[in-house]
Amino acid sequence: MIEQREDHREVGTSVELFAGGGGLAMALHEAGFRHLLLNEFAKRACETLRANQATKWLGTGHVPQGFDDPWPLIEGPVQDVDFTYLNGKVDVLAGGPPCQPFSLGGDHKGHEDERNMFPQFFRAVRETRPRAFICENVRGLLRPSFAPYFQYIVNELSMPFVERGDTSWEDHNEQIIAAKAVEPDGTDEAAQRYVVFVTPVNAADFGVPQVRNRVIIVGFRLDLGVDTEVWEKFRPRKTHSEASLNNELRDPRSAYWRRHKKVPAAVRKQVIARTPVVSPDDDELRFKPWRTLRDAVMGNPDAFPALPPLPQTGLIDYEEHPESPATNHIGWPGARVYTGHTPNLLDRPAKTVKAGVHGVPGGESVMMLDDGTHRYMTVRETARVMTFPDDWKPVDPRGEQMRQLGNAVPVLLGQRFAEAVSDVLRSVAESAGSEDESSRAA
Repeated sequence: MIEQREDHREVGTSVELFAGGGGLAMALHEAGFRHLLLNEFAKRACETLRANQATKWLGTGHVPQGFDDPWPLIEGPVQDVDFTYLNGKVDVLAGGPPCQPFSLGGDHKGHEDERNMFPQFFRAVRETRPRAFICENVRGLLRPSFAPYFQYIVNELSMPFVERGDTSWEDHNEQIIAAKAVEPDGTDEAAQRYVVFVTPVNAADFGVPQVRNRVIIVGFRLDLGVDTEVWEKFRPRKTHSEASLNNELRDPRSAYWRRHKKVPAAVRKQVIARTPVVSPDDDELRFKPWRTLRDAVMGNPDAFPALPPLPQTGLIDYEEHPESPATNHIGWPGARVYTGHTPNLLDRPAKTVKAGVHGVPGGESVMMLDDGTHRYMTVRETARVMTFPDDWKPVDPRGEQMRQLGNAVPVLLGQRFAEAVSDVLRSVAESAGSEDESSRAA
């Protein structure tokens, strides 16, 4: 489902924290960034990264020079990683600090939760001084109860060199606000500040076949001259809408039903009957239709690259299809449907994929089939919903594979933001080059 680049021209360098199963890492790579370092703590996630494109970190003397070189991986706590050897070498620092402290599925402890890794992200910004950063987290971070701490996150990201020390985060926030009020004295001080932009998103609006509400925080070093006008010019725009999907589902001759022509007529009628009518004046119709779970698992020739269908027989029990175009398409028994545990519908985007305590939470992992039966989604089907490519190789056991997917950034969503950051950095570099030429000419 990922919109893969036809060419892999390098656009910059990157470092990623909390790499997990590699969703955001793949997104940055597809956008053209060369990974200088990845860090991940979870043992199984590290095994998955190594099974794909990561390799053991070889020390501070080794900095990859080739775009397709293996991604150096430091396995272990981020608190133990010294990033200073990469100072001045990083274009983009990226990562999604563990979301459980702020997630509706977590304990809601926020800054008091020991899993809160935002302070480590702040430290990595100080030590690498990247030109830009991309930080992804759950929409729960924007809840009113977390509003003061979220504003502190934004403030510290904008002034990462105002270190906290032993003070409380509230007192530190006041220090940051006071320091921010003083205009930077020259380029060196401006290079220690960042302009920060916060964008709430629903991944379905960007072509991901899943309703996934998140917040993306993007920042640029102040000395680059990126302002709101520049970010507004390049930031990712919504491309897909629910209204367009509903409009297409209600038309039995639409491209959607031609694409899925094997759907039984009775099922098609049921879908049309339960789909809301869309006004022809609805402005949302200018977007492409949301992609659906059926698009992800039953095949979508309109995607790039085209998605072949995944076999659908024999998936009520432990069985992998040797004829499947992708691995990890294995059935899992015991799926149930009851109040509060409702399945995914094929002709809607999937529900939010969650990590869950055991990797297979409430109805998010179950889907209703055309014959009225239901089953668990396979790891490969879930990976497609997260827009991971079919050659992604997760490492056993299944629960850990599902956990890595639930914790990941959808590759397509991450790529859209990585490409936008790349466009901004290229734009400011071209502007700086033009100014230099003008100065020399004068």
